[in-house]
Formats: sequence, C-alpha cells, structure tokens
Amino acid sequence: MVISVSLGAQSYPILLEPGALARAGEHLSLDRRVLVVTDSGVPQEYAQAIASRCRQSRICTLPAGESSKSMDSYHLLLREMLRLHMDRGDCVAAVGGGMVGDLAGFAAATYMRGVDFYNIPTTLLAQVDSSVGGKTAIDLDGVKNAVGAFHQPRAVLIDTDVLRTLSPRQTAEGLAESVKMAMTCDASLLSLIETASNLTAALPEIIARSLRIKAQVVEQDPTERGLRRVLNFGHTLGHAIESCAGGELLHGECVALGMVPMCAPPLRPRLTAILQRCGLPTECGCTAGQLRPYLLHDKKAASGSVTAVLVDEPGTFRMETMTPEEILRRWEERNA
Repeated sequence: MVISVSLGAQSYPILLEPGALARAGEHLSLDRRVLVVTDSGVPQEYAQAIASRCRQSRICTLPAGESSKSMDSYHLLLREMLRLHMDRGDCVAAVGGGMVGDLAGFAAATYMRGVDFYNIPTTLLAQVDSSVGGKTAIDLDGVKNAVGAFHQPRAVLIDTDVLRTLSPRQTAEGLAESVKMAMTCDASLLSLIETASNLTAALPEIIARSLRIKAQVVEQDPTERGLRRVLNFGHTLGHAIESCAGGELLHGECVALGMVPMCAPPLRPRLTAILQRCGLPTECGCTAGQLRPYLLHDKKAASGSVTAVLVDEPGTFRMETMTPEEILRRWEERNA
C-alpha cells in the first residue's frame, strides 16, 4: 500500500507493507553514502538490511531512550557524516522509533543546510505518527523538542512485520497516538479500537487509517500554523508529564494521560476505558505544581498562553487559547 503525502516539491510516499524492509533497495535511493542511525533497542538486522543496500554506509547505534535525543548525540551524528565524507547528494536513514527519527532527521536537516532523509520506523508509535510530517528535534535542558526544524523525508518505509518484536507496552504506546487521531478526526476509528476482538490483528487497518489522517492534516498545514495543531491533542499536558516523570513513562503513555483532562467530562469515562483496553495508564502521581514549570516552557506557548486542543465529541475538536493555570485546573479536576 502506498499513501501519498502531497506537498508539491516536497511530496513523498509512505510505503506500508509486510516485508518492506527486505525490499528497501527497490523503494529507496541508496546508491550513495548513507548514515544509518539506529539505537540499541532495535534489532541490529534492521539497520544492517538498509546498510547492505547502500553504495557506502556507516551504522551509528545510539543508546536506547529519550536521553539520547540530545545535543551530544546530534554532534556525534554530524561528526560521523563528516567522517563518511558525505555531501549534499548523500542521505541519512533513521531505523528505529521516534527518538531515532527526530534526532536523525534534525541532523539531516542541518548538515550542509540539508540532505535527504529516509524514515524507517520500527515502533508502532513512530509508524502511525512521528515518522510522517517532517518534524525533527532534540531536547535541551529537560525541555522536550526545544531545538528542531521541519524537514520532510524523501520517503517513509513501514514494515508491519517488525511490530512482532515489540513488547506489549511498546504496542500500547503506539496505540495512544492512534486513539489521539481517532478522538479528534475519526469516530469510526475510535469505535474500531474500542470494539475490535483482536487489537493485534486490527493493527494494519489502524495503522493505515491513522496514516491517512496524519497525511491529510500535514498536507493542509505542513509547518503547524493552524490545523496541524490538532495533532497536539494530549501533548500539551503529555510533554509536561513526560518531563516530570524523568523517563519513567513512555511518550505514548504520557499522551494518554494528557488526553483525558482535555476532553469533555461526559466523554472521559469512555476514553479512560479505551485507553485501559489498549494497556495504557490513566493515572500518574504528577501534581499540578510539578507540571507547571514544564508547561511554562512548552514550545507551543505564546505570550503566556497555549493553543489547546479540546474534544467534546469523538471525531471532532476545537482549539482554545488557555493559560497554563487553566490547563492545570483541568488536570486537577480530571476525575471530577
């Protein structure tokens, strides 16, 4: 299956099929120097499958975890690109989850003012969301995605077979992003996630429908000036929770926690039940006081306020300018 992201000169395909990794040479332009970026949590054969199809390559394996999405790792990648004598005709390939894609994409965006970038996501979260749309970034001083750029990939290659190696927790984390898109844009997708007799068997359909939503939103708003902010549903509080938790919670788990307060009170019990069905947390110990400093540093904040995404009915959304205190009040009252 091919899902197109139509952005004029920056258009690219999302190639979605089982076994796609073994056919990467047919789909991607790899007859050049390629820095293949992965992490220690990704089976090494995935990166090797890409590297073996390149004219010249180097695999850079980073420690798994959000702590690698740092300035030090960014400098490391740039130095590896120099050592490989890469020029503007060469490319970077990210093989891994969201951390790898964000970091490798940012290195590609800035090396020699931009080189080609391929995203080969190996986690469900990256497959349904972060691999598409060109958002690249690193964290700085505990603030998530504080430094980054928009840099669209040349292609996204999604092999659904790699999901077999994920733990149940990693699968649940990815489902959080699909729930986010369903809550804001597709009530029938939410029903599928809610009622599917076997969520694992339903994953190919969930992935494809999530990607179509993401592609349509990105096409209309590639640099997040308006509509694309809908994809931040759950992320304003989620990013604050993620920073507050200090690595104890996964990104998708934090998004799940951040969604519940931002929907209408009558909808919260249903959303909570769906998240629990997916294996996601719906409670954590972070207090409003602990979250406040991170909300104040949210990159989406402007003049002391944030454009928050709220859901009153599944498949619909509205945006409202809110102060951090108003958002924190929702956090405190989420179980009321």
